[in-house]
Amino acid sequence: MTLADALPSIPWLLTTCVFTLSLLIGSFLNVVIHRLPIMLERQWREHAGELLPAAADSAEKRSPPDAEPYNLLVPRSHCPKCDAGIKAHQNIPVVSWLLLGGKCASCKARISLRYPVVELGTAILSAAVAWRFGWHWQTVAALAFTWSLVALAAIDLDHQILPDVVTLPLLWLGLLLSLAWHAAPNAPIPVDPASAIIGAAAGYLSLWLVYWAFKLATGKEGMGYGDFKLFGAFGAWMGWQMLPLIILLAAFAGAALGIALMVVRGRDRDIPIPFGPYLAAAGWIALMWGPQIVGNYLEISGLDR
Repeated sequence: MTLADALPSIPWLLTTCVFTLSLLIGSFLNVVIHRLPIMLERQWREHAGELLPAAADSAEKRSPPDAEPYNLLVPRSHCPKCDAGIKAHQNIPVVSWLLLGGKCASCKARISLRYPVVELGTAILSAAVAWRFGWHWQTVAALAFTWSLVALAAIDLDHQILPDVVTLPLLWLGLLLSLAWHAAPNAPIPVDPASAIIGAAAGYLSLWLVYWAFKLATGKEGMGYGDFKLFGAFGAWMGWQMLPLIILLAAFAGAALGIALMVVRGRDRDIPIPFGPYLAAAGWIALMWGPQIVGNYLEISGLDR
């Protein structure tokens, strides 16, 4: 028996490796979640400055021309309170946060619990993907899908935006993967090109129509354009057939939490609740168990007869 033949019989090896790797990926996603919105804001100010002289003066005051480059790689991670650099041994996913007691090693300022939560959450979700898809190339695609959703959900929670720099590549990747559907006809992903193209268009247009219907009826914006693009990406990855399940799961979760927040905290109805995290969670569930959920529903309801 060759190694290639033996690997499918030891799924725990893949799961363990993916879990460990994804802890590091989760650490990088924390950087993306924090820095990408700042990078986008700086770009928007720069672009506005090219059109409006007054905005240019304001942007220059906020970010002078000789300011240090700021992207996902530089500057090095540092404490936002005391500006002390974070050393390599202080940046081990989850472990360093626990050893430091959730505090900066220099000034003892609190380090947000989100950092280890994102790292550990990314690792757990990724391990589940590895266990579900096994030793197949679809696992790599599903991991990229999962990591993108983690970043999008957290950014939307903080800033109520779903950046195009993440949603659009995710959509196009789903469409491109559909070209390889014949290599895995029985796998959940990718779907055939027709289902992917129709799914991308249906996903985007359906929420676009809901957006305009709600705006015309109430004069308010019920969701952002990023939601359209993310839903379109789900259609490209999983086909139009999964879109009803995804939107039902997302709407149910969003409505349940929204009602709970209003009851428990007395949340103002006019304060927007980002829809992206619920959409991301629903899309991930559909990726993992969508066909089984739909099949079980049809069997229970008798619609498959």
